[in-house]
Amino acid sequence: MAKSRGRSRGRTKRLDEFALIRRFFAPLAADAPGAFGLGDDAAAVAVAPGRRLIVTTDALVAGVHFPADETAQSVAARLIGVNLSDLAAMGARPAAYVLAIALPRRCDVGWIKAFAGELGRQQKAHRITLIGGDTVATEGPLTACLTALGSVAKGRELRRSGARAGDLVFVSGSIGDATLGLKVVQHGIAGLGKRHADALVGRYRRPRPRVRLGLGLVGLATAAIDVSDGLIADLEHLARASRCTAEIDVERVPLSAAARAAIALDPRLRRRALTGGDDYELAFTTPPSRRDAIAALARRLRLPLTEIGRIRRANMGGKGGTRPVDARDGAGRSLTFADAGYRHF
Repeated sequence: MAKSRGRSRGRTKRLDEFALIRRFFAPLAADAPGAFGLGDDAAAVAVAPGRRLIVTTDALVAGVHFPADETAQSVAARLIGVNLSDLAAMGARPAAYVLAIALPRRCDVGWIKAFAGELGRQQKAHRITLIGGDTVATEGPLTACLTALGSVAKGRELRRSGARAGDLVFVSGSIGDATLGLKVVQHGIAGLGKRHADALVGRYRRPRPRVRLGLGLVGLATAAIDVSDGLIADLEHLARASRCTAEIDVERVPLSAAARAAIALDPRLRRRALTGGDDYELAFTTPPSRRDAIAALARRLRLPLTEIGRIRRANMGGKGGTRPVDARDGAGRSLTFADAGYRHF
């Protein structure tokens, strides 16, 4: 079995895989009978009649998806947040997760303790539990892969492919905070006050998966996607899947006070806010007849749901093919983006 190194009371000692699991991860699975105390080869997951299991996986790599010196708490919060955001985009209710983590051989035991502690806090907040996974040691960067499991009533899943001409385009919360927060972490934003800087960094380090919104959109939204790669890029994914065009007014895209303050200092940051990613809000479409129901949902969740555009039938005859997203400024002029969002390769 793989082994990992850690520090305890200033001294380095070896923790074998099973000791690490018993000490830090088995307590996180205590409330899941099908996890068998993380002592078996696999876990058992029950799915209620008439419901479908929804499964999603995301991997985070130090130096690629987060700074190599990021805190353990931030890594854990992001790891759970990005996966639950995918479940939210499907309208699924989260249930459990499995975790595979490759720890650098000289990883500090204190880091692992803090990581597991934050996982526990996130579990409690989202009513989920760890049910299995794997731990290994590596000579490379810290790598964590989480698979989240949820369920939704059969045939009620939210998909990217359901948008139709005439549907309205909405987005939750605010856009751009996380990517601007990453800029603060990496290079800073000259002149930005501490309060606004802290707010942006907080959005980057601790995503807020819109699970309750996803559940509330079942039966209301015709299509949905989580905003992970950037608003423009993710709307492109939705529009292509639905074989249509999303026409949006960028002036209506909701921005937080902190993002507005940053953009006032450097107007070029507006484009970054639209394309930077890591927001983990939900973008969705719905017929105009459901506008009042969406407003009622926003009030019930105390979450802004902002109408930013409309779906129209794709123009298949234009030169260069269909534009999946037609982004326009306040004067109605079409905007172009060299990079619509984050590219994984």
